[in-house]
Amino acid sequence: MAATVADTEDAGRGAGQNERTGAGSGAESFETAFVCDIAPSAEDFDELGHVNNAVYLRWAQEVAVRHWAATAPAAMRAARVFVVLRHEIDYRDPVLPGEQVVGRTWLGAATGPRFERYVDLRKPGAAKPSASVKSVWCMIDLATRRPLRIGQDVLDAFGVSGEPSGFPGAARGEKR
Repeated sequence: MAATVADTEDAGRGAGQNERTGAGSGAESFETAFVCDIAPSAEDFDELGHVNNAVYLRWAQEVAVRHWAATAPAAMRAARVFVVLRHEIDYRDPVLPGEQVVGRTWLGAATGPRFERYVDLRKPGAAKPSASVKSVWCMIDLATRRPLRIGQDVLDAFGVSGEPSGFPGAARGEKR
């Protein structure tokens, strides 16, 4: 399924824009990640009174799409789309009503048409994430609907090397 966000045009404020700090290019670690705020809505909470696990996955996808919209030129976004091949998610700290979330995403290894993407979802100032996500995304050529190799133009748009960056938290010395 292709990732979409209703406010993608608003999120795409131009190449290199980060919704919070003005830096979206070069997201290769937690410290250099693309960052955006997430405000949970009433529908995000389940019968246990915390954000439903499926919502964290939706947020991870939305943060990834916002990063793509904020860093890729319009012509690139019009010709290519990323689709998810795989998600791995660890839940660690529930988000409760009234709490806000900060989403961070950065990129890992690029191999052929695939790109690793990491997403950290946590409460502002929290020492540990509410959820950590590692995803594998595949770039698709919209005209042919076929996978398209991640080229230097895409690496340049994101401002990354395409080399492995490790799991979320590796740069901070956390163990899996």
